[in-house]
Order: sequence, then C-alpha cells, then structure tokens
Amino acid sequence: MNKSISAQGFTLKKDQSDLINQKLQRIAYAESHIVDLIIHVKEDKKFYFDATVNFRWGANAHVASDDFDFAAGVNKLMDVLDVKVKKEKDKVQEKK
Repeated sequence: MNKSISAQGFTLKKDQSDLINQKLQRIAYAESHIVDLIIHVKEDKKFYFDATVNFRWGANAHVASDDFDFAAGVNKLMDVLDVKVKKEKDKVQEKK
C-alpha cells in the first residue's frame, strides 16, 4: 500500500503525521487490497481531510471530513474510511 499524506495551508507536524499513521492501523486488515491511499489535509479556519483509496481491482473510494480539532477530524475520517473499505472488501469477496 502506497501512502501519501500532504498538507495545504500549513506544515504538517511530526506528531500530526504520526497520529494519522497510527489511525491508519484501523484499515491494516485491508492493506493487501489497497494500492494507493492519498490523504490531503487543508487548514482554513478548520481542518479539512480528504482521502482517496485505490483498490487493486480498479475501484476507488473518496471520503472527506472536517473539524476544528486536528485529532477529531482524523478520527472522523478514519471512521468513514474504515466503513468504506469494509464495504468494498465485502463486495469483492461476495463476487468470488
């Protein structure tokens, strides 16, 4: 799984980057199914999180969240991302 995390409007601090990487462990069960995971973080009065997941079978998923608190925004993003990845993984396994 290739991970790409970028920040716009601010510099991503090491502890923020570590928090994102720590939260990504929630989708570790699907690492073999994910080709790319691209996360964009933008700060403009509050934090906007945008994630795109490309699966190895050609599907992709796009999720977003926002919050005034960085950690809360990451948690919201991971909640939505976890559900999306599970649905996509289950959908593919049903077809087999």
